[in-house]
Amino acid sequence: QVQLVESGGGLVHPGGSLRLSCAASGSIFNIDDMGWYRRAPGKERELVAIMTRGGRINYADSVKGRFTISRDNAKNTVDLQMNSLKPEDTAVYYCYSAIATIDRRGVYVQVWGQGTLVTVSS
Repeated sequence: QVQLVESGGGLVHPGGSLRLSCAASGSIFNIDDMGWYRRAPGKERELVAIMTRGGRINYADSVKGRFTISRDNAKNTVDLQMNSLKPEDTAVYYCYSAIATIDRRGVYVQVWGQGTLVTVSS
């Protein structure tokens, strides 16, 4: 009923920048949290950045000062601007959202995107 579609991954040199975008679509009644997680090779999935509908933001310590999350509530989109990228940022990045659908307005379900690969390498 609802889906998240990501775009913007790719290969970048250390110190470079990338911008990830995610759009939610489907039978959406309301969206609470929107954000990004990542899974590096051989590691657990971890939070990168998340933003509530009201604008509160939480960043992983490892990305503070380098990554910026933004969202457009009217368009149901969330972006992640990644600057000063490091090889350790290499991972599959997943868009995440808590969404209430039109037919179950009081229930927020976790929805994940398919993932987009970010590779930071010289």
